[in-house]
Amino acid sequence: MIDLSTVVAGPGCARYLGDFGADVIKVERPGGDTTRSMGWVDPRDDVTLWWKLAGRNKRSIVLDLKDPGDLAVFRRLVDDADVLVENFRPGTLERLGLAPEVLLAANPRLVITRVSGFGQGGPYANRPGFATLAEALSGFAAINGEPEGGPLLPPIALTDEVTALVAAFATMVALHSGVGQVVDVNLLESLFQLMGPLMSVWGTRGELQPRLGSGIPYTVPRGTYRCADGAWVAISTSANSVALRVMELIGLGGDDRMATFAGRVEHRDEVEARMAAYCAERPLAEVLAAFDAAEAAAAPVYTMADLAEDPHAVDRGIVADLDGTPMQGLVARLSATPGRLRWAGRPLGADGDAIRAELDRE
Repeated sequence: MIDLSTVVAGPGCARYLGDFGADVIKVERPGGDTTRSMGWVDPRDDVTLWWKLAGRNKRSIVLDLKDPGDLAVFRRLVDDADVLVENFRPGTLERLGLAPEVLLAANPRLVITRVSGFGQGGPYANRPGFATLAEALSGFAAINGEPEGGPLLPPIALTDEVTALVAAFATMVALHSGVGQVVDVNLLESLFQLMGPLMSVWGTRGELQPRLGSGIPYTVPRGTYRCADGAWVAISTSANSVALRVMELIGLGGDDRMATFAGRVEHRDEVEARMAAYCAERPLAEVLAAFDAAEAAAAPVYTMADLAEDPHAVDRGIVADLDGTPMQGLVARLSATPGRLRWAGRPLGADGDAIRAELDRE
């Protein structure tokens, strides 16, 4: 598998497949991938933590595709590959003489996964592929934020990470088909998939979901609440039987107005105020114990420090230690063919000589 992509979404696709056994050759331009100089640096070795994650389980070779010799090496790599992942702007691959029809003519089984901002066609195809644009255009930002505040963007690389999963899924579907083909994945449509029935709500009812902070329109209470000791708890009542038990807990049991989803939504402010007051009068441990006894959904709001020490996370190995760096473990567990974390992102071009030697032996 050849990873010709950069930053997060395309490399994330290749990382997921590498985690489950793919031999991923990371082709980097001179100077290296963007994530080698992006974000936090590990003080132990001056390598960025983004690169250690994005480059894990990949071998690295440096190729300048504008150099005829390096381009020839790249063509030899692709001719023997099952998958090529790239995230140039649409048309760039073609300008390099690497159009899909050219690559498929040489390697008919090849799956070419093209990750972009807006897809390979359409009026926006040549726009820069930044996640911020997708978060704005998908409807995500419009519903994210407090009721009286402005729309908010996610404080993580949400769209890139979602697109990485979509691209990995689509690539595996294409591979399973046994037919060489092009996979067109983009940031906008990947994030749009997470919006649930909101487009259907607009199209059939003419309604737009408002910004509700941590709330959602169809279930109340739902959100984060501050406890008496200053800690925060997250609470959900997305099943009616659970909601009724929570109403009992906070003193609204037996109130016919609160017996249904619609009734609780109609009296949202009253329910939310009672929920907030209930939590504000009790420390987090007491709130969690009460919700546990009521078989209702509540959890402490964790930081990374909290999650790292959580007994369930520890037992499941959610946080993996790879070459001394903590990071996410495998995204899924397969009973017969489990994945494996082999190494974090490697030094630039560390495997170039070995990869070239492999080509020469063929």
